[in-house]
Amino acid sequence: MAPLSVDSLRKSYAGREVVAGVSFALKPGECFGLLGPNGAGKTTTLRCCLGLTAPDSGSITLAGEPVPARAREARARVGVVPQFDNLDPDFNCAENLLVYGRYFGIGDALIRARIPRLLEFAGLAGKEKTSIRVLSGGMKRRLTLARALINDPDLLILDEPTTGLDPQARHLIWERLKRLLADGKTILLTTHFMDEAERLCQHIAIMDAGRIMVQGSPRELIAGQIEPQVVEVYGEDAPGWAQATAGQFSQRHEISGETAFCYVADAAPLLAHLAQHPGLRTLHRPANLEDVFLKLTGRELRD
Repeated sequence: MAPLSVDSLRKSYAGREVVAGVSFALKPGECFGLLGPNGAGKTTTLRCCLGLTAPDSGSITLAGEPVPARAREARARVGVVPQFDNLDPDFNCAENLLVYGRYFGIGDALIRARIPRLLEFAGLAGKEKTSIRVLSGGMKRRLTLARALINDPDLLILDEPTTGLDPQARHLIWERLKRLLADGKTILLTTHFMDEAERLCQHIAIMDAGRIMVQGSPRELIAGQIEPQVVEVYGEDAPGWAQATAGQFSQRHEISGETAFCYVADAAPLLAHLAQHPGLRTLHRPANLEDVFLKLTGRELRD
């Protein structure tokens, strides 16, 4: 049974369809990435999946329960890390976990028994009595992750769990999420960090304008949606060079500011040409998930 299954989900606000026939399903024990720019419909999709927003049509099954009809029962088996921390600043670390556990009807004795293990998992051992007000951003994010595990959920829904964190905190959370996957948990992840999705996710859906554009593993999407090599060309002269010359050497190119992105099957002829232009700086690399994302959703800024 899929921990979460969504079929033909639709939701409109004020006559504007923000989720337009979305379908996907999670396999037990996998990390599924739901990616998209701001305004793509990801948050509305998640709210519908959790029974917090009523869909206009379509079907959702969460933890074996139909949503929204039995959303409360389904949510009892799900852990959620919201996009923004909502820890109670008037409670210390242990009290935040204790109070949250009570929402699931878990007895205090069992919650108290789980707290030391969850704090150790979050890298917060010995912080039981520490005030939320003195925690760093990374500590708060890890405590929110620990809180989401208080009911020992089968499925974790993580909405941009590492936004605003420094590299050390991001890597620690990645390590903890990999540990959860190794323990058999299922994760639904939204993130704007393509390297994060590429590291953690076995399956990815890229969403824009309320629709899922492509689905597959990171490797499948890179192989199927983008040229294998990228040459980035930098400098004040790069845009003019790209407009005049890039088409002779690349299957496709894009210009962003003072950078030209050249997408090629074989980079050797382009690199040989660029070696004769010392005023242009270059970076040659394999294509990645961010290249796929930008090809499908564009480089325009979203608010």
